[in-house]
Order: sequence, then C-alpha cells, then structure tokens
Amino acid sequence: MAAPAPEVERRADALANGEFAIPVRLYSPKGLAEVELPGLVFFHGGGLVSGDLDTGDSLCAALCHLGRCRVVAVEYRLAPESRFPAAHEDALAAVMAVAAAPSRWAIDGTRLGVAGDSAGGNLATSAALRAGAAGVELALQLLLCPVLDPLARTPSRCELAGGHLIEEATMRRYWELYRIDGLAPDDERVAPLRGADLAGAPPALIHTAEFDPLRDEGGLYARALANAGVPVRHRTHAGMIHHFYGLGAVIPAAQTALTAIGAELRGAFAGGLSWP
Repeated sequence: MAAPAPEVERRADALANGEFAIPVRLYSPKGLAEVELPGLVFFHGGGLVSGDLDTGDSLCAALCHLGRCRVVAVEYRLAPESRFPAAHEDALAAVMAVAAAPSRWAIDGTRLGVAGDSAGGNLATSAALRAGAAGVELALQLLLCPVLDPLARTPSRCELAGGHLIEEATMRRYWELYRIDGLAPDDERVAPLRGADLAGAPPALIHTAEFDPLRDEGGLYARALANAGVPVRHRTHAGMIHHFYGLGAVIPAAQTALTAIGAELRGAFAGGLSWP
C-alpha cells in the first residue's frame, strides 16, 4: 500500500556486532553516491516482532530522495526468537558504528541522525539517548508515529483501542513477545517517555496521526523534550492513521504529508529550519 519508491541507489552491507553481523541497506540519492551527505540510521516498525529491510524499503527510499540524505536501514533482531535487549542493543551498535566511521558511508558525521517509525521510533529514540550518554552527538531524530511507552494508558490508547489499523490487543501481544521476566513496561530502557533526563537528546522532528492510538505519547514526548530545552517540532496529521506515511498508494493525502516530512528533514539537515 506504499506509494512507488523513488529511484535511488541501494547497497547491501553489514555491520560487525560481536559474534554476528547486522544486515543494513544503504540508500543514496541518484547520482550522489560519492558525495558526502547528511545521514540517517533508520529502524523499521513492526512491534519488534515483524518487518525487515524490504518492508521499510519504500519509506527509506522516500526519506533518502526527499531529504537529500543517505539512509542506513538496519535489520535488527526480532522477537520472540530474540527478546529484550536484542533489538535495542542492535540499534545502539548500528548508530555507534556509523558514527565511528561515517566516511565508510559517505556521510557527514556532523549531520548524522536517527529515524524510526512505530516500534522503530522507540529504537531510534533509545539509541540516540544512549549514544549521547556515550559522547556521540547526533544532529537530529525523526520519529514517525513512535511507540514511546509500550503499554501507555493515554487517552488516545483508550479511545482508539480498536478499529484504527493498530489495536491495543496487538500492542499488548507485541510486548509479551519482546519482554523478559523482571522488565516492566515503564522501564525507561524500553519506554523513553519515562526517561528522567532528556537534556542530552538531539533535536527532534515528531510526526503523529490524529486517529492513531499512539498519538498522545508522541505529543507527550515532544513536550518533555521541550521542557528539557531540546529543540523539537511536532505535528499531528489530521485525519491520518498509524503508518500513514507508508500508505501513499491508497491515501493520497498521506503521500502529500510524506513529501512535507521529507522537505522538513532536508531543511533540518541544511540548517534552514526554524525551531519553535
């Protein structure tokens, strides 16, 4: 249901991570494979249970093309075969590896960010906070309909619990498949919204949807970042549902919204974006 992917250059690769390698896919704007550009480390959605490089392909190609940046998409380990902290450790390892050697990807290390949609937004946020604590300063985080509190009881989670693409029962099932004994759903390692110290987080672009159960946690995170002094821009897209940016073939307005998100990303990397 995604709109056709724009024409970009793709390269399969892998990142070393201890005893195994993390598959990644590098996206480059057409004709700019050798030019140093801003970069995003991207994490796909799927509740940490499903999804892969292919399910995120169209969105990554669009962000690459519209944002005029490179995208390093990460195929992290999935539950239930690999439970917490597998996906979060893979996300941090990928960010640290790209940040340590940006020239390998023809990325400008001073303009490196993270991005993720849905559960991938959780990984992106967590990795950004942990990388910052380790001394890696990222340029931005792009969060699309992010999961920021796995079992949140916000008004949107209650009011939109069924009939809006993603359902509360599904969210609870995802949590059961990823959690381990002793891990609480409000543990800040899996619930960035519960984090006590957000002052070191990178500037954030957060996009939520009016009819998405996850809507409120994205808004609450934007407010928490602003209160911590972090530059943030948040938009709730009227009439949209969860994962709208990946449904451009069936929701024309969603493709228009994705184009605007790409333009915002490009502006942020170029330093021409005004922050509220």
